[in-house]
Amino acid sequence: MLFKDFTPLLGDGAALRQVVDDVARRRQGTVDVVVGMEARGFIFGAAVAYALGVGFVPVRKAGKLPAGTIRADYTLEYATASLEVHRDAILPGQRVLVMDDVLATGGTAEATCRLVESCDAEVVAIEIVVEIDALRGRDRLAGRDVHTLLHV
Repeated sequence: MLFKDFTPLLGDGAALRQVVDDVARRRQGTVDVVVGMEARGFIFGAAVAYALGVGFVPVRKAGKLPAGTIRADYTLEYATASLEVHRDAILPGQRVLVMDDVLATGGTAEATCRLVESCDAEVVAIEIVVEIDALRGRDRLAGRDVHTLLHV
């Protein structure tokens, strides 16, 4: 398996700013909250939320959040997993931007969208830093506004 490592992007202040500013320009005025998935989605999501002047909501692996949660299960290549969000973190009617680092098979992003929608909120868009096109994760997100900065 070939691993795509873009952690050097995080260490390059100018490049990181460019990524955050690009997303913020595109989404300014269109979202009420940003949701980021564990773990690097936290980094990008929180930075974008800050740039937009909106709140940030973490989506975590099951059992990691301290308060009452809602859960969405999803399938991985050879297993299943679960994601959770605090029950009161996303309010009905909120416009939500889902932010993550990599789109591979699409399971994490799709489960996150289900979590948002189970809160009676709207997924306005999904922003991804890197998409691995050969894994066709975008197929699981059909009908959604998905924007990717870099395709590999």
